[in-house]
Amino acid sequence: MKVTWIEVFDIHCPDRAGWNPIFVRIHTDEGISGVGEAGLAYDLGHSAAANMIKEMAEAFLIGHDPFQTEKLWSRMLRESFWGLGGGPIVYAAMSAIDTALWDIKGKALNLPVYQLLGGKVNDELRTYASQLQFDWDDEFKALSHPEEYAEAALKAVAQGYDAVKVDPIMYDKNGNTYYERTKIISKAEMKLYRSRMQAIRDAVGDEVDIIFECHSLPGATTAIQLGKIAEEFGCMYYEEPVNYLNHSLHAKVADKVAVPIAGGERLYNRWGVRPYLEDQSIDVLQPDIGLCGGFTETKKVCDYADIFDVRIQAHVCGGPVATAASLHLETAIPNFLIHEHHTYAIKKWNRELCIQDPQPENGVFKVSEAPGIGIELNDDLVMRSPRIEIK
Repeated sequence: MKVTWIEVFDIHCPDRAGWNPIFVRIHTDEGISGVGEAGLAYDLGHSAAANMIKEMAEAFLIGHDPFQTEKLWSRMLRESFWGLGGGPIVYAAMSAIDTALWDIKGKALNLPVYQLLGGKVNDELRTYASQLQFDWDDEFKALSHPEEYAEAALKAVAQGYDAVKVDPIMYDKNGNTYYERTKIISKAEMKLYRSRMQAIRDAVGDEVDIIFECHSLPGATTAIQLGKIAEEFGCMYYEEPVNYLNHSLHAKVADKVAVPIAGGERLYNRWGVRPYLEDQSIDVLQPDIGLCGGFTETKKVCDYADIFDVRIQAHVCGGPVATAASLHLETAIPNFLIHEHHTYAIKKWNRELCIQDPQPENGVFKVSEAPGIGIELNDDLVMRSPRIEIK
């Protein structure tokens, strides 16, 4: 089997500005195609990732055997030059391509990808409702008042979720996004953030888990301040309290906060996660299969984490292809903790991008048993967006 041509889709969603999933579809001479997704659907970088996929496809894919995933991954790492230095654009492209190649392998062998990864370890995947500060409903809404946070949490619980995630510091009291979180937090701000968490806890009770998300915005000192709120409300874990530019910051926070620390969506391979595992500053690792090298590398990262008793919650914030791929990974690993279902994943403008629509039932996912990763692009929708062909 040989790769014959490739399509890259830089999706534009008219109903949600700034939401741009990047899909790749790789075709072979045996009529089998596979799909993958780059993990840069939001904020900046999507068009760069689409064009990086094009360049890598031209350099490495045409005429090659799609079953040689290990060889092709190593070539992309070492022969791209930039792979040996890293960064989200390079690894997003590598990840999308690798995922599509595994999809091809599964279809050719008539097996779901999780079987190729070692078989089913987890029959059911506990799932949480992610990013309540954007509400949990059909439409996006930036929440500011504590009672709105409570209402969003209750919507998720009514759908069967027994865990929710919120970033209570993203918006100020007027609903404006606030990115500068490295300064010492005032008492008034701390009172606001605590009141949002209190509203959620009061609404859902003691048996629903709450995950406290920070998006890497705080400095180490402010992260420790906020960590006291995470402690007070018995949070399941405290996510991305600091950035990854100085890995020792995580250790400082972990030493001061008595809540499990989570992170890893902006770490792109075994080398990137190594210092966090060795200093044991992360308890829950969150690799994104669309950034961490696809199945070939992300499975290795999960196995590496298992040596240190670190649990895995794959970061999932993308289109339906990202969801489908993550479910196969999480089904096949022994150190799976919980699956992330982003509020964007329940929106019509995201769900309609693929023919299949992976959604949990009563807060639980089950992986597709279809060959490959079990998902196909909806051409009626994706063909309306910018598309690149490589032959």
